[in-house]
Amino acid sequence: MVLLPRWLLLALPLALSGCFSDGDGVSPLPLPPPDSGTSDAGVPDAGIADAGVPDAGSPDAGVLDAGVPDAGGDAWDGGAVTLSDPGDMVDPGPYSACVFHPKVGETVAACDDPALFDRSMCPAGAFADLDTASVYEVRVRSANGPNLTPYTVVLPSDGGVGRINGQPLVQQDVGPGAFFFSAEVPFGTGTRWRVFAGCERPQPGRIHGCYVQCSQGKVLTNGSFTAIRPAQAWGPGESAASGLSLVSESAVPLAYPADVYIAKEHAYVVATGGIFGAGGLAVFDVKDRAHPVLKKTVQLAGDTYWNGVWAKDDALYIASANSGVIVYDITDPANPQYVRALPGGAINVHTVHVQGNRLYAMAPAPTSQTLLFDVSSPLAPALLERITPSDAPGGVHDAFAYGDRLYVNHTFDGYIAFDVSDPARVRELGRYTYAESYSHANAVGTFGGRTIAFEGGELVGAHLRVLDVTDPANMRLIGGYALRPEFSIHNMVLVGTRLYVAWYHEGVRVLDVSVPPSPREVAYFHTYREREPGRLTYGLYSGAIGIRVPGDGFIYVVDTTRGLLILSEQP
Repeated sequence: MVLLPRWLLLALPLALSGCFSDGDGVSPLPLPPPDSGTSDAGVPDAGIADAGVPDAGSPDAGVLDAGVPDAGGDAWDGGAVTLSDPGDMVDPGPYSACVFHPKVGETVAACDDPALFDRSMCPAGAFADLDTASVYEVRVRSANGPNLTPYTVVLPSDGGVGRINGQPLVQQDVGPGAFFFSAEVPFGTGTRWRVFAGCERPQPGRIHGCYVQCSQGKVLTNGSFTAIRPAQAWGPGESAASGLSLVSESAVPLAYPADVYIAKEHAYVVATGGIFGAGGLAVFDVKDRAHPVLKKTVQLAGDTYWNGVWAKDDALYIASANSGVIVYDITDPANPQYVRALPGGAINVHTVHVQGNRLYAMAPAPTSQTLLFDVSSPLAPALLERITPSDAPGGVHDAFAYGDRLYVNHTFDGYIAFDVSDPARVRELGRYTYAESYSHANAVGTFGGRTIAFEGGELVGAHLRVLDVTDPANMRLIGGYALRPEFSIHNMVLVGTRLYVAWYHEGVRVLDVSVPPSPREVAYFHTYREREPGRLTYGLYSGAIGIRVPGDGFIYVVDTTRGLLILSEQP
């Protein structure tokens, strides 16, 4: 999940979208459309999760490149063209030709007067069969250029008053023949009017139109928007699922579940709580994957924003926004017992990652550091080092250790590689940066004799990047994969030649990455359902968020509303 300060920033205008442009001397990055076919390649066993084996990349964590199994085998010879990267904020251009008549700076009597919108060019009958009750994810673009802000619009099935980002609509004319709504929302010490007028409907699940924002009777910004019904505007030819089937679904009795780890035949699900309600830990017995049993929920007073979880032997490590890394004893897996919080004092740790006898804990801004612990005694971690790049204040989100290297998603500062072979002399080896970055998650493996990283950003317009990081001082973009630009990746797991991605509204995506420059989708499962109770309060951060593939033949997914989903891959 995005770090808390960034959540607040989302109230400000942003803009992103789509395709890559040519660069000098390099080729543009092709982003292939989804391939709904299936692969006959088996999924390699990822090892035993109970033993704390990493669930991504090579289970051999002791060496780098030399001696590490090559996941690609003979499928790829290691050759690839370097691609240009325009970043995540690419101007989509105006969504619609309709306009709001008064200009920016002019005074208007009523910002939400439909007569002030020129929609004479809009096709007749575009909304003839439009549903009255629906949920839309709305992205706007100002007339001056990229300026996309995520909004969630909820139109109740009972005909009641709709809401935009939780605020009630003032005007609400949505249904057969019309798409128009407005709201007066708090902004700073005052309020702002936001008004949306639909124009065209390029497909059943998407609407384009124009919008305006006013304050105290004065026009502040205007432009165009796209409104998507996520469960209707799927990719071409997509259905609810392909290649994956639901084994079980278990509600998590905590607010905003975010991550899961599988150990000792139990699933440990953490929830962030915070502004969403009560967070904490939910423990499920999953010996019978078709019928998980909730065994216990765990919370600490004033400390329930728990966003990441990992296990090693009898130790469970939880990333806490208040206490750093909380250690629980899971000798009895159904009954975790509190041991201690590390490194001591109030510190926000957002995610955790274990490789061998190393525990890495990622602390966002203002700390902006990665804590490195020795966990050779799993219940008694010892702090070895704090990794803090001097010129990377944006904050850490996630990291992945591979051999003697640590690859850190440093949000606004890009993707950074460190040599961690000697904890007392950690060195930065190189970084990959791109425009408007919010580097968020990654996984690394060896393919064709090359060290390949799969990097995913968060926020609107983010997508999957494939990087050749064999020489970390000269990381190269060699491939990529994108779905709808309005939505975002959250987490990913690499097992052999398959990459499993929790892609928020896009659900679970399984990519064949045996030829890394050309990821190919072989399976998917849409977890997002429009009318899920509580679904609609999370906006951009809704849907498939956490994922683990521990090698027991199942995929464990956390959906922000549905809870713990266990999936199986169809042969």
